[in-house]
Amino acid sequence: MSLGIFLAVLGSAFLHALWNALIKLGTSKVGGMVILSIVEVPIGLMVVLFTDAIDRAAVPWVLAAGCTHFAYKFFLTYAYDRGDLSRVYPIARGAAPMVVALVGAVFLADAVSGQEYLAIAVLAAGILLMARGVFASGEDRRLLPFALGSACATATYTLIDGMGSRISGAPVAYVAWVFVADGTFFTLGMIALRGWDVIPRSFHAWRMGAVASAASFGAYGVSIWAMSFAPIAVVAALRETSILFAVLIGWLIFGEKMTGEKAIASVVIVAGVILTRL
Repeated sequence: MSLGIFLAVLGSAFLHALWNALIKLGTSKVGGMVILSIVEVPIGLMVVLFTDAIDRAAVPWVLAAGCTHFAYKFFLTYAYDRGDLSRVYPIARGAAPMVVALVGAVFLADAVSGQEYLAIAVLAAGILLMARGVFASGEDRRLLPFALGSACATATYTLIDGMGSRISGAPVAYVAWVFVADGTFFTLGMIALRGWDVIPRSFHAWRMGAVASAASFGAYGVSIWAMSFAPIAVVAALRETSILFAVLIGWLIFGEKMTGEKAIASVVIVAGVILTRL
């Protein structure tokens, strides 16, 4: 991997942490996520215009991915309402590959190597250590089920997208349509649950949400570009430094409490995720 690609992937990881931080920063986490979702639709449609059409057999997979993305955003938003970025992000991001590995081993008859078992154990240790900090510091314990729910949704759409992109015959177009479905389902779903007032009216909220959406797309786009020039496993592993970026943003920018236990848990989770990718 060249230095340029290495720095680009680090930038992608930072962008992923950034859009989560922007959602956390807003006074209304749900409102910020709605704006992000609204902006995702034209971004997805724009990409569709310049890519090949997907196979019709992939349409159900696009719809299923849109539904699971709704669950991912729903749980993540409510987790951020109750906990710090530096607490929620590592749990939500780290638990997802552990769930994928476990489901693959139990239900998909995937061969699990010794390294993957080690990765699952390291991830479990890091997540338990991070969760322990919630109880020890007196934080809102309700952040844990929402963060873990977000991780389960992430694991689900990861499995769905793996199959759907193969069936589609055009992976980039498939992801663009998932952006459209995701943005549409979450926006309409939150309007149905909370009414039209869920859409923020202030220019500041729209600016923050639009930047978050652009960062989300940029994080994905850069990683896809990098995977065309460098080994996919290495790129995927390097992207998991987003966990460290999120912890640093929470600590240095948001002024969130940083304990030795939280720092160690974050590093352990990153190590576990990297082991699942390599």
